[in-house]
Amino acid sequence: MVATPTQDILKEAPNVLPFLPLLYVGWADKALMPSEIKLIREKANEMNWLTASERDLIMEWSNPAQPPSPELMGSWVKLIREASEKLDAGSRQSLADLSLQMAESGVATTNWDSPSARMAMEEVELALGYVNFKDFRNILSDQQRERLSEMEQIPCFDAAEMTQLLEGEQAEMKQRMRQLLADPEFQLRIIKDKEAYREQTLKWSKMMAAQGLGAISYPKANGGEDDIMLYATVFEMLGYHDISLAIKFGVQFGLFGGSILGLGTQKHYDKYLTDAGTLDLPGCFAMTETGHGSNVRQLETTATYDSQTEEFIINTPNENAGKEYIGNALHGKMASVFAQLITNDEHHGVHAFLVPLRNDAHETLPGVRVEDCGYKVGLNGVDNGRIWFTNVRIPRENLLNRFGDVDAQGNYTSPIPSLGRRFFTMLGTLVGGRVCVPMAGLSAAKKGLTIAIKHSLKRRQFGPENEAETLLLDYPSHQRRLMPLLAKAYALDAAHKYLLKRFAKRTEEDSREIETLAAALKSYSTWNTTHTLQMCREACGGKGYLAENQFADLKADTDIFTTFEGDNTVLMQLVAKGLLTDLKEEFENTNFWELFVTYGKQFAESISPFNDSGNTGEEHLLDTPYHVDLFKKRERKMVMDLGQSIRRHRKMGMNPYDAFIRCQNDMIALGHAHAERVVLEQFAHAIEQVENLELQNILDKMCDLFALHTIEQHKGWYLEKGYMKTDKTEAVTRIVDKLCAEIRTEANCLVNSFGIPEHLLVAPIAV
Repeated sequence: MVATPTQDILKEAPNVLPFLPLLYVGWADKALMPSEIKLIREKANEMNWLTASERDLIMEWSNPAQPPSPELMGSWVKLIREASEKLDAGSRQSLADLSLQMAESGVATTNWDSPSARMAMEEVELALGYVNFKDFRNILSDQQRERLSEMEQIPCFDAAEMTQLLEGEQAEMKQRMRQLLADPEFQLRIIKDKEAYREQTLKWSKMMAAQGLGAISYPKANGGEDDIMLYATVFEMLGYHDISLAIKFGVQFGLFGGSILGLGTQKHYDKYLTDAGTLDLPGCFAMTETGHGSNVRQLETTATYDSQTEEFIINTPNENAGKEYIGNALHGKMASVFAQLITNDEHHGVHAFLVPLRNDAHETLPGVRVEDCGYKVGLNGVDNGRIWFTNVRIPRENLLNRFGDVDAQGNYTSPIPSLGRRFFTMLGTLVGGRVCVPMAGLSAAKKGLTIAIKHSLKRRQFGPENEAETLLLDYPSHQRRLMPLLAKAYALDAAHKYLLKRFAKRTEEDSREIETLAAALKSYSTWNTTHTLQMCREACGGKGYLAENQFADLKADTDIFTTFEGDNTVLMQLVAKGLLTDLKEEFENTNFWELFVTYGKQFAESISPFNDSGNTGEEHLLDTPYHVDLFKKRERKMVMDLGQSIRRHRKMGMNPYDAFIRCQNDMIALGHAHAERVVLEQFAHAIEQVENLELQNILDKMCDLFALHTIEQHKGWYLEKGYMKTDKTEAVTRIVDKLCAEIRTEANCLVNSFGIPEHLLVAPIAV
């Protein structure tokens, strides 16, 4: 091989060789930045094994006034490629690795083996920013470029364009969050001691508040931007970082501050809301009780008005009435306490009160007892506790009085006369948690999918004799594990965007519909998060069980999402009740004969020998309107059957409660059907708006896979009801397999499109 000019120079200055990858990348964008120049030169001066001539050469090649010529950089590339051939093809490729490999290949001195040498090179690499070798593939050997191409699954669509499409109006905030969470202060770490973890989470929360992110949904007069969509986006992005931080953030700014905003009036905003947004007033949301977890209406804590002192007396009547699982209980100075309001011996139902917990010295106030919940399965960075009150007195003004007020004499007034309607209106203002929690859960699922899919595009196992082992994602069983979940993540992303927009623009007229929708998607999506993360962990084998690869925390921290902000099983029953109410109103407002003809026609179509229940044509089975129609028919049939069952039980003399209990499982199944229909409709609608045909085509495949995989899961129901025949369900399975194989070729780009940067992905098997 003919020697290059650089090779001749390096015979006299061999220790400069490890600096070449760093210098090349630094000059690749035409200019070395002052901070980069400074650091390269500092590190060179610290290395006492460099000769004076070697230091002079590094100074010369890092001189901003004299950029290296194309010929000189070309000679660097040849040397770098030779060294890259010796890198382990299975290892993470970094500039520091490449530099030290060059030292090993061409330098006699042993000083480069030292930890200080590696640290120096890693610090320079960090200053240059994260280097994606796909952008610098020309410095890699043929072997390494081949490996990258294999991982990328070329050809591939433009992931950056897909990311832009997915992020839409929230792209600016998402990028801001990526930059913020890239700061070294937010570096992800494993903290096993709950006290240390809680302090770290509190510190992070204060940093978020200092950025103005805590108050972002509050009025501008209270330091916010009056934008609930931005708040939800921040919460969603925290799902990629640390879930304990996400929940701490949500408790302080969403629940505590949100209760003041949603249930209080201007006097409460002026006095408390600004401090809640800056975290100068740490607070908690004390609704749940040990004895009445999901049954908020029957909470036992009381707030009895004393007209002599114009105070409410907050009291916990028994041990089981203590507030349970309250986030921020250990750090909080005040709580939004939900209690039964009693005045003049009359009960007015559950209301919220602002109750101080601690003084400025952070000492618990008289009558307040707080206990630590201790270690949990996950979320150990959140300070959950139990709280009891013994005759704690608070001023009358501490009643959050948007929906009910008490004057000095103890007279109660409310703009909503009905106690039941008042209760549900009050809870409706707090539905934001059910909108936001599944968004963070979906982020965790996306992160799990990204880790699992990237691992499966590197990891090989088994194969034909005397041939290379097979990539995990080339196995149909692995595709079946992960591709439907990937499609579902995209579908849920569209559904959550739809719900968030509806919630942000809600009116009194559509509030009940949005509450039903939020309950359905919260349950469906968080159950999916739990399932997705388990499947991804299994897909990564033993590597997935290592804490460093993130699944331990992702699984443990999101597990509770199926329980808080409303237990999923209870919420799905609420969804079914909402759909039954809609059905009842439809019957009341529509001509009976018209309904009879409509449902009679649908039933006749389902049993007709001329229907499409046996059509196995691929064009038919890949028709989105057909998918939507099947989902609608399933939901409609289930709500009609449920209504008839409850009516039949009532006619037999059952009370309403027993009738609903008898139909409980059918109600939960209906809730699932409703959620699936909404998700499919919104995914299909979102795809229709996409102008880029290449992106639209891949999204169409994802929509087909989500729809057909869901139909396949319910094929027993479709067969029983006559909507499909056996040949058709078998054809569905074949097409699902085909779609999994097709989407597998785009899988790397599809997970890259989530836009999760490496500093948030973290897992070694993925980065």
